[in-house]
Amino acid sequence: MTREEKVLIKEAWELDVFKRAYSISLDIHKISKSFPKDELFGLTNQIRRCSKSICANLAEGFAKQQFSKPEFKRFITMSVGSSIEVRVWIKYCADLQYISSVQALEWAKEYDIITKMLRKLHGAV
Repeated sequence: MTREEKVLIKEAWELDVFKRAYSISLDIHKISKSFPKDELFGLTNQIRRCSKSICANLAEGFAKQQFSKPEFKRFITMSVGSSIEVRVWIKYCADLQYISSVQALEWAKEYDIITKMLRKLHGAV
């Protein structure tokens, strides 16, 4: 994040990485509604929670950055972990045939991009 971007961005949801993570999280939530009912408190819950936690951690960390840059970096690190974790759940979804291999590949590629963006943000803070 450049100095100019830091001045312009007032809320976490203005970050490009937040927007990407939020968008795919909504997609995952919608598609996971079709998962078997016996997965509701298992795989369905897990993939929804970790995809959403990326945005939640960015928002919380962003809000705390005015008090502590290291704290913001810690929350970005947690977002990276969630981004990697969601890749595991995507693999489970594909292997259990809850989503197509094409869908799994699309989601995996998007989370690769999100992870790279988070790491770049971490380095810029």
